[in-house]
Amino acid sequence: MTLFTAYRRLFLTFSLLLAVGPLGLLQAATEEDELALDDAPLENPLHYPAWFQLSFLQLQEDLQEARGLGKRGLIVYFGQDYCPYCKALVEGNFGMRDIEQYTQKYFDVVAIDIHGNKPVTNLNGVVLSEKDYAASERINFTPSLIFYTLEGREVLRLQGYPSPYRFRAALEYVADGHYREESFDEYLARANPPLAFEMDGLNQGDFFTPPPYVLDRTYLPGKTPLLVSFEQGNCHACDVLHSAPLQNPEIQQLLTAFESVQLDIGADTPVITPAGVYTNSRDWAEMLGLFYTPTLVFFDEQGDEIIRVDSVVGFYRLRKVLEYVLSGSYKRGITLQQFRRSSAGRSE
Repeated sequence: MTLFTAYRRLFLTFSLLLAVGPLGLLQAATEEDELALDDAPLENPLHYPAWFQLSFLQLQEDLQEARGLGKRGLIVYFGQDYCPYCKALVEGNFGMRDIEQYTQKYFDVVAIDIHGNKPVTNLNGVVLSEKDYAASERINFTPSLIFYTLEGREVLRLQGYPSPYRFRAALEYVADGHYREESFDEYLARANPPLAFEMDGLNQGDFFTPPPYVLDRTYLPGKTPLLVSFEQGNCHACDVLHSAPLQNPEIQQLLTAFESVQLDIGADTPVITPAGVYTNSRDWAEMLGLFYTPTLVFFDEQGDEIIRVDSVVGFYRLRKVLEYVLSGSYKRGITLQQFRRSSAGRSE
């Protein structure tokens, strides 16, 4: 039995025994603690686990060492000192005994400071500073993790904080070689039944444009940037997004400058995409490679994707992404991280 399957069965057993009563409520409260992060900047710098690879940041050599130790892959972790999401991953996920042991058994982990100046030799033999290497890999959020096979092939990328459930699945997806036959979203979908906390449908928001969803921007450019929020029912992370960041007056004010649409990631709701494709919300999500809800995808006035947020997001991060898109900095080739550094904000 795999680690992922074992935890799914454990969850099902608890669900059957504790569906009613105080312990059942405790299960939901525990998940809420994982998702409702305080994403204000840390007061003290974060320290990595002692078992992270002691690396000279020569990734070809790190990969060779992983092969020699019988590992199944290499994880490149991108973080920063005062990032609360990094703390949630490092002290939360990696602080769990099973995740720590499983990761150490099958992977070496190399840490990159996205603001750092140490030289990094990437897998192509190119030498860059840490921050330039992060930029070359289009890292917009921390923590971000890139999973490589022992042959140096990238097979999975997680941007932003992944919940323990999703992170366990990611580790096994790579370690057990499921990437050879299926995408990560297909692998997640094989775990039945999915986690559920509410029986209601999608959360409602006054800032979402009602159907029909004619988002085509190829014939006539839009007047504002477009935000498409892919969500689903029975999605606790979606509930958290709507009950916290999206209720903040500052966020709501920023959203008035967007055309905002909410779609069910698993429904057959008719959509004309910004590229003019006639499809439905489920198929469009598959075309975009989405596997997490909520995922926020931002498009410019011409219908080109600017950036997406496919992980747990709080007030500070969401505000910075909205400000980045509205600033138009991406049109000048400025990344989100460069925009953040220029505005002296390093909490995300």
